Amino acid sequence: MERIAIISDIHGNIPALQAVLEDIEERQISRIFCIGDLIGKGPNSDLAVDMIRNSCEFVIQGNWDKYITEPSDENPTVTWHRNKLGIDRLEYLRELPFSIEFYVSGRFTRLVHASPRSLFERIQPGDSFDSRLSLFDHSDLCQHQVQADIFGYGDIHNAYIQNFQNKTLFNVGSVGNPLEITQASYAILEGQFDQRESRPYSIQLVRVPYNIELSIEQAIEANMPSLEAYILELRTAEYRGKKSS
Repeated sequence: MERIAIISDIHGNIPALQAVLEDIEERQISRIFCIGDLIGKGPNSDLAVDMIRNSCEFVIQGNWDKYITEPSDENPTVTWHRNKLGIDRLEYLRELPFSIEFYVSGRFTRLVHASPRSLFERIQPGDSFDSRLSLFDHSDLCQHQVQADIFGYGDIHNAYIQNFQNKTLFNVGSVGNPLEITQASYAILEGQFDQRESRPYSIQLVRVPYNIELSIEQAIEANMPSLEAYILELRTAEYRGKKSS
């Protein structure tokens, strides 16, 4: 049996990323896949890109990773994060692939950032059955034009696992900007990698405490834009765009 750590949505939060990488190392997991949003929101996008490049076997693009490379976007927050990256890191983010696809224990597995159709389509665990079921579909953006048996994604910063119609759907949550509890989140996929014969497999969600106040201190020292919203999310795990009822 082989174990793969799947991380997502680091968002420039280095104390959270360090805590997760240390936990992965303590578990003696050697393979790490990153499914996007290395940058933005937090103050250290440049360091996050460098650490992910050094630590992860496969990395795919997230929505922040895509639009940070589009100079037509004049949003001042996006511009601030873009200016920290430099030409080499921006080119790296621009060239990241859309999906990671492989067999594990006889189950065709697809990992993307948000949905098989788009980096910007957002599907929550409480959305309609048909919406969630559609995540197992494919599009021209995917490597293989077949339905997935296991589908994993990030983007919503909300970790969960659901099983239905002989398929498994999971979200890894967020390393650097979790929005359910104030701990970093990632997933461990265990099984026979690149094996098409049906064998046992498992998916585990892991929560990792980290030094939130250090992350906030780094954001303050960097004079980061959208600072108050970022601090609120880290301390409360409440999404800045949530509207009161």
